[in-house]
Amino acid sequence: MLLSGIKKKALKLAEGLELVDFGFALPYTWVLAEGPEGKALGVAMTLPEEVQRYRNSVSEPSLRAFIERADSLNVVERTLGLAAINAVSQYYIDLSDAEWVDVLELLPENAGKIALIGNMPPLAKALREKNLEVFVFERNAKLWDKDTYSDALEYHLLPEMDAVIASASCLVNGTIDMLIDRAKKAELFVLTGPTGQLLPEFLKGTGVTHLASMKVVDIERAILGLKLGSFKGFEEGNRKYVVRVG
Repeated sequence: MLLSGIKKKALKLAEGLELVDFGFALPYTWVLAEGPEGKALGVAMTLPEEVQRYRNSVSEPSLRAFIERADSLNVVERTLGLAAINAVSQYYIDLSDAEWVDVLELLPENAGKIALIGNMPPLAKALREKNLEVFVFERNAKLWDKDTYSDALEYHLLPEMDAVIASASCLVNGTIDMLIDRAKKAELFVLTGPTGQLLPEFLKGTGVTHLASMKVVDIERAILGLKLGSFKGFEEGNRKYVVRVG
């Protein structure tokens, strides 16, 4: 499981950092960490359709306790674990080589078939306007439209794809390993969205080529948006970036 390897790397970097605050909430679960250089906020998409009657085994919250459970079968623990890993990642990430570009600019010139993992209508529309063959896969049936495929078809269709743009929530729902394994033909594999705040080196050699995520530049404003359950309120405190992996 990819998260197991990421967890081990994050635990080493978490030494010396402290948990300041956290929340398992909608739309994002969040963890605020602090070290000598200041504070950093990490988030992970909360997937209510995945949550059942789980009991969180963490009795004394800490960065280490959360990260230790990042590969748990309990989706609540896994979500908090990934948010904690992202907080550690954002504390250390160096964006001096980041590209402040749109994901569409990353597509290889010869790309024909593009897979979107997660229904992202504006992105799907923009890709189709470029006359690309777009396959949109979505697990949550509430987010389906007439052009959406069930994620059950990812296994069969991903080997045909020239590029994959995946919502980083695939880290939360546990499908990332299968996606990487089945998309070996793809020249471009982007993890996108706030959940993809990982350090690029955590994914070196995995097949992921880019991370397109958000750096929280106004922590107080972003946390207020999170506490109010607001996508827009959270994103107003952020700046989008793209970094190459490896």
